[in-house]
Amino acid sequence: MDFRGKTVLITGASRGIGAECALEFARNGASAIVIGYHKSERQALDLEARLRDAGVNALALRADIRSARQVESMFQKANAAFGPVHILVNNAGISGFSLFTDISENMWDDMMDTNCKGMYLCCKEALPHMISDKDGAIVNISSIWGQVGASCEVHYSASKAAVIGLTKALAKELGPSRVRVNCVAPGVIQTDMLAAVAEDVQRELAEETPLMRLGTAEDIAKAVCFLCSGEAGFITGQVLGVNGGFVI
Repeated sequence: MDFRGKTVLITGASRGIGAECALEFARNGASAIVIGYHKSERQALDLEARLRDAGVNALALRADIRSARQVESMFQKANAAFGPVHILVNNAGISGFSLFTDISENMWDDMMDTNCKGMYLCCKEALPHMISDKDGAIVNISSIWGQVGASCEVHYSASKAAVIGLTKALAKELGPSRVRVNCVAPGVIQTDMLAAVAEDVQRELAEETPLMRLGTAEDIAKAVCFLCSGEAGFITGQVLGVNGGFVI
């Protein structure tokens, strides 16, 4: 994979899967990496410094992806610093665990605004240049629960299923413009979100996975970079399950 000459913008890039994606793009020669973040400023700035020390143009930009104004500002600053975004990784998202009857309207709206509206807003800002250049790649991060649903995670599952629908429809619409849109659906991954799960439950999840281990952020990052690379030049509208066989 070779991303020389490419500017990459990753949302939710201060830690976990997003941060590992930034590092993987850097390892594969990306010319510039924009680290989108909302609350984790220290981690974002630390990653920016780490990338710059490695000789990569990097910039951490704060934006609440639920806000059209803030997303527009993030892209304007990215464009001013590095030129148009060639690759967009929509990684930012939240999760939630609750009985359906306990999900408030605010909880539902927050989940949908963050996990779905945020991707819509970022795509809308990235696409004018991609369509004009007839070149670009977008990868949206969904979840296995967006494919099969999860008990006590109805709002999360619904939001991640919407990501899959967005990916497939947008890929069809943008195909003639040679802009590819794909989706990665992670399985059970060792990130901060999983840290709140009891260790015995994590062991059970690993045992239920055919490959007998939990996934890592690096597993997801490698899949994301592949889908954004020239090696995946004839792949669009697909959902790549990176789950160790947990869902087949």
